[in-house]
Amino acid sequence: MALLTPSPLAAATVARRSVFAPAPSGSVGILLVHGLGGTEADLGALRKALQRAGIETHTLTLPGHGGRPEDLYGIQAEDWVDTVVAHYRALSARYETLHLMGMCLGALLAIETAKRLDLRNGRLVALAPPVFIDGWAMPWYHGLRHVVYRVPGLMRLLRIPEAEPYGIKNELMRAVVKAKLTDGNAFHYPWVPLSCIREVDRLRRWVRSELNRVHSPTLIIHAREDELTSPRSAALLARRIPRNRTVIVENSYHMICVDNDRKQVTAEVLNHLGAGQPSALVPA
Repeated sequence: MALLTPSPLAAATVARRSVFAPAPSGSVGILLVHGLGGTEADLGALRKALQRAGIETHTLTLPGHGGRPEDLYGIQAEDWVDTVVAHYRALSARYETLHLMGMCLGALLAIETAKRLDLRNGRLVALAPPVFIDGWAMPWYHGLRHVVYRVPGLMRLLRIPEAEPYGIKNELMRAVVKAKLTDGNAFHYPWVPLSCIREVDRLRRWVRSELNRVHSPTLIIHAREDELTSPRSAALLARRIPRNRTVIVENSYHMICVDNDRKQVTAEVLNHLGAGQPSALVPA
């Protein structure tokens, strides 16, 4: 289903949250898309590493994000897709090469955008894409959400909290994240409404179809121990996206940009984007 005309909400988001300064001719840029309930903090130090490598970075705030979890009520998957498409289009005229990268929900949105737009010589990076919600920490009853979706009033009342292990295997980093969530730090929502999960499920169905339309060279990075989405997600994308390279990291959970394998993730991304340079570009 084509959604190439931005919704009013997506257009307003671009106008409100984005300032696109002209870039020098022939320069390289990248649009970064955060995860569900998150912010650019989902990408850890990766943005700074890209900047040190000479790539102009641009972020966005997805509809329903950047405020309170309640802001996600009424948001639809179309709003997210249209927002990413609109941002990419607004930036693309200013760059000879414009890459696209997303984390978690952002990875799904990046893939869907790559099916709908020419990436202007750019490459695609999908970090921990939850094509399937089948990770080891998912409770046995998580599939019952599809029944609850049929009861709109109940669906609106139910909240999905952030909980252990918070997508992080590194115990020190996990403790930091837990403390920030407890203190109400705005880096990530402490919960999301079930109605929002329904929209993610809709998006996951879109992403699984017509992956042969992704023509850009694609890097897929997934954790073997991802508690939210198993490597089956990466395997499906690897089978269906024509030009891809898949990397499975061995010592992280879902939040691979801030967990134990973050340096490997950064190095793989820089290499994929043709910016793999000395180790000084890769933060500790």
